[in-house]
Formats: sequence, structure tokens, C-alpha cells
Amino acid sequence: MEPIADIVQAYADQFTSPEDELLKQVAAETYAHHAQPHMLSGHVQGKFLEMISRLLQPRRILEIGTFTGYSALCLAKGLLKDGQLHTIELRESDAAVARANFDRSNAAEKIILHVGNALSLLPALRETWDLVFIDADKTGYIDYYNMVLPAVRSGGVILADNVLFHGQVLEQPVSGKNALAIQAFNEMVRNDDRVEQVLLTIRDGLLLIRKK
Repeated sequence: MEPIADIVQAYADQFTSPEDELLKQVAAETYAHHAQPHMLSGHVQGKFLEMISRLLQPRRILEIGTFTGYSALCLAKGLLKDGQLHTIELRESDAAVARANFDRSNAAEKIILHVGNALSLLPALRETWDLVFIDADKTGYIDYYNMVLPAVRSGGVILADNVLFHGQVLEQPVSGKNALAIQAFNEMVRNDDRVEQVLLTIRDGLLLIRKK
């Protein structure tokens, strides 16, 4: 079950500001050449990421899960002039594609790509984050959240993707490793009095979390 009907998604696409030419190319190339193109954030979600970033005007952004670079390119649009975006990708092949896509952008000097396991790399990134986007392995969400939240500034934002997990969290009982992991993550955030949150029904679900 997909929680957002195709006709609704198409309507949202129609009334969302268009992608720039590079984002269109990244999306088209990902769908043409990648075995799992559905992992791309895409038009509506990408524009939402861009809008949040522009509203926050962050100096430091962290992304966990680069894929082919689409979401990082969207997030980078809101960076301050001296800002940086650190993005972490586990897979060498995806990181290589993302790096090439970053090099085609006008934000290449602001995007720092790290390749490897995020849980191993994060302790070395001694930054205070204004905006964090979590879009990696679902079983790692709780660990990523607990590791980065202390480094998020008061008033900073964490965005977690796929929190509806293809509608599987709506089933009773919830089953499957990834759906159970997402359900546990959603429940943990709901019970965390350090933050406030709203679950947005954009694409596969985005949890917008603000640190108090």
C-alpha cells in the first residue's frame, strides 16, 4: 500500500514550483541508470527541503544518506554564504555519482561528501547543526537521531524521511524489519520531551522535528 495516491502526487507536482535544470537532469539520470530510483527525494519533497532550508538559512547542514545527490542539492540552496553541508553516503558507487552531480552545481564548494558508515563518521564532525536530514537505512534511524540531537542547536530542525514506510506502519500489526524500525523511531520521537514534531504526508512521510 502506498499512502499517497498517484493522482494526488501528480496534482502536487503540478502546483509545486519547478525543479531547476540540474535537478531535472539528476532525477532523469537516476531513473535511467539506478536500480533503485525510488530512493530519490523527487520534485515535491525536494522543493520542500529547499524551502525549509531557505527559511532557516542554516550555516551547517547534515545529511545522512546522500544517494545520487538530489536532496543535498536542494538543501544547499538555503545555506548562508559561509555555510557548509556535510553529507554521508555508505555506498561508494552512489557517492561517486553524487560527487559528479555536486561538481556540476554552483554549490560544489559548500558540499562536503563523506563516504562510509555514518555511525563511525559522525563523532569526527564536531559541528553544531542547524538542519539535519536523515534518509538512510531505516534500522539506523534511532541511533542517528540519538547521536545528532545533542549537536543540533536549540530551534534547529531534524527531518526524517520515509516515516510512513510505504504505508506499512499503518498496518495492524506492523511487520517487517524496516517498518518496525520506523514505527519504533516515530514512537520514540513522540515521547521525547526535548523536541516537538509534526508528521507530514509528503511522498513517503516526513517527520519534521524541532529541538526546543
